[in-house]
Amino acid sequence: MNTFGTLFRLTSFGESHGPGIGGVIDGCPAGFALDFEAIQRELNRRKPGQSRLTTPRKEDDEVQFLSGIYEGKTTGTPIGFIVWNRNQHSADYTEIGKVYRPSHADFTYEMKYGIRDPRGGGRSSARETISRCVAGAIAKQILEAKGINVFAYTSQVGNIRLEGSYKDYDLSQIEKNAVRCPDAQKAAEMESLILQVKGEGDTIGGVITGVITGVPAGLGEPVFGKLHAALGSAMLSINAVKGFEYGDGFESALYRGSEHNDIFFNDNGKINVRTNHSGGIQGGISNGQDIYFRVAFKSVATILREQETVDREGNDTILKARGRHDPCVLPRAVPIVESMASLVILDYWLQQEAKK
Repeated sequence: MNTFGTLFRLTSFGESHGPGIGGVIDGCPAGFALDFEAIQRELNRRKPGQSRLTTPRKEDDEVQFLSGIYEGKTTGTPIGFIVWNRNQHSADYTEIGKVYRPSHADFTYEMKYGIRDPRGGGRSSARETISRCVAGAIAKQILEAKGINVFAYTSQVGNIRLEGSYKDYDLSQIEKNAVRCPDAQKAAEMESLILQVKGEGDTIGGVITGVITGVPAGLGEPVFGKLHAALGSAMLSINAVKGFEYGDGFESALYRGSEHNDIFFNDNGKINVRTNHSGGIQGGISNGQDIYFRVAFKSVATILREQETVDREGNDTILKARGRHDPCVLPRAVPIVESMASLVILDYWLQQEAKK
């Protein structure tokens, strides 16, 4: 399952320490003029080494398009692309190939395939998300041309969280700090916590909030293929994601129906709702309101401390990881969440258009 999507499809390939990471986008509408600088900006938001909060691995992550584009416009044929890996330190993983790292995919990959690439985690590395950001950047541009906008931001790191909803913050401030949090004071607290944890050789997780505005009513399927299920599947495919909720999510369990129902009313000739507890999706189909959701990320599994584990023969051993790793994935995961949301919404928009 290296392909994502139904009509707008991405197939990704590559490993963390292989020659490069790339993909093929199929089903992209023809004749769309691409902003290549905007695509590179999305990759720059994801790339390593951008602040002291992220892994020091230095990669330019410059995308090279191989097909499907002529004179700056999409041709409707498959868009092939690649980002070359330039700064691998594969020697850091020589010993790791002999053991199973706690909470990594080492053991499960070997059980499934009978072989694994230990260099940087191989295919299970978060570096694979480069391909998602390229495809997501293209999808985001097409959606923006239709008045649909996708945002994401860090809303929690450890026990430091934003208490308000997305409407309480100026989302234009997301890129003003390294944590990608729209509240400057909370961002400073989050940054201090990440640096503290990093200094202890440990890692920490958190939550990213996603917001999609301008989505028309009618996207999604009523039974299988519900829009929120597709968003959940997309988010749970991202490395380190452990949970997804939309609208009021698990908080919905605290309310009675009389408190939680989104009441319809006539808003100057347009049907509207007084609240949006549903998060813009009802019955698996978008209702025209803002879609908002939260994605929980666990702490990075690679810690720079000694840990008990076993080798490939099952013998007890001690592992102390080497290499360059993020103490917290949240800052770099923000554009990945936006990309996956963009892929889902464009795919479902195209499906709805095909039914007309």
